[in-house]
Amino acid sequence: MKKIKSTYHGFRFPAAIISCAVRWYHRFNLSLRDVEELLLERGVNVTYESVRNWCDRFGAQFARCAKAVRGEPGSTWHLDEVFVKLRGEPYVLWRAVDEHGAELDVLLQKRRDKAAAKRFFRRVLQSHPVPRKIVTDQLRSYPAAKAEVPELAGVKHVFVKASARVNNRAENSRQPTRRRERQMQGFRDPRRTQAFLSRFGPIRQHFALPRHRMNAARHRAALQSRLLTWQEWAGVSHLNAN
Repeated sequence: MKKIKSTYHGFRFPAAIISCAVRWYHRFNLSLRDVEELLLERGVNVTYESVRNWCDRFGAQFARCAKAVRGEPGSTWHLDEVFVKLRGEPYVLWRAVDEHGAELDVLLQKRRDKAAAKRFFRRVLQSHPVPRKIVTDQLRSYPAAKAEVPELAGVKHVFVKASARVNNRAENSRQPTRRRERQMQGFRDPRRTQAFLSRFGPIRQHFALPRHRMNAARHRAALQSRLLTWQEWAGVSHLNAN
């Protein structure tokens, strides 16, 4: 029987170190150089470029695993769009979350028109079931695009005023992205930004538990469970066996 090569075959460092670096970078507001310094403190001499390579190589894999264990999303989609600048050029970041605040998908596009909204609807529908209701602001692109997507024909569409702050599920979901954008001193390349944000949301949310609704003991137990799950994805769960 042919032996299957490990995902980490050819890398100088073991899976435990690589997966830890990937988790730190996506979970916390750390730069690549911050992760390099934290690893050095623990006796691991690696460059920030290696950390970047690990995140590019394995980040999407971990993000898919994080999405898979979330289960079925809620039946209500909250959609929102926000402007971001990449090297001074404006782009639109489209975002969809469910009623529980779980990120469904993000898409970076150049425009904010019907074609862009339709493209985003189709992207979210590729990996999620048709919702019962969608909640958006009063951007005209949403109803125009929805009318041309057959799967959404019978879906209830609720409009809210952006100033009324009643679409807080989508609006609040921007905050981690905005904090990360400031820490990274702005996004730069559209392709790399899309790849990073597609990984960032699921990985961060896997560990960002609703701390305000848990006591300390429950929070520690839940976080420990999430960490063990992460190690299983990385293939290093045996390190915790007694």
